[in-house]
Amino acid sequence: MWSVVGNRAIGTFPDFLDNDATTVARRLLGCVLVRQINGRTIRLRIVETESYDERDAASHSYRGRTPRTDVMFGPSGHLYVYFTYGMHYCCNVVTGKEGEGSAVLIRALEPLDHQEYLEVVRNQTGVNVTNGPAKLCAALGITRAMNGRDLREGDVQLQIGQPIPAKDIVAAPRIGISQNKHALRRFYIRTNAYVSKC
Repeated sequence: MWSVVGNRAIGTFPDFLDNDATTVARRLLGCVLVRQINGRTIRLRIVETESYDERDAASHSYRGRTPRTDVMFGPSGHLYVYFTYGMHYCCNVVTGKEGEGSAVLIRALEPLDHQEYLEVVRNQTGVNVTNGPAKLCAALGITRAMNGRDLREGDVQLQIGQPIPAKDIVAAPRIGISQNKHALRRFYIRTNAYVSKC
């Protein structure tokens, strides 16, 4: 059974994704990514995010709309997946108004169920299964083929979770970038073990 937070039911699709990426990055903490794979419905809590938009030199959308970044400029609530370092996938939630070019990178997830299955898939144990953007994509089988997927339906969905109090959210510089690297656009749940780097 769903519970209600304000006027939103836990388990429903977020109603705040049309906001700017940094606002959304904070509010996505505590939300749940639901992945249906191999007959399992796996729920994972978002515990770390990073925001990117077209005014940010570190963003893929900074140089404008291209075939690679087209999804970032589309409607909010879709999955933007990119390939990096010639070996890893990373996934983002598209945010903002259509045409704006913004998204939130999902940096870390806390499994709420099926931990054992994810450990087998990743050949890892504990937090190492999903405590990084490439790790979580590998665990959940998220690839570039899923780029543009609507997170309201299908085998990857985004749902409202229990909101995180402001006092429990840490704002920090983003990781692994060279441009605009000191901007406080990474957010994570304080003391959560699955955060990639505190």
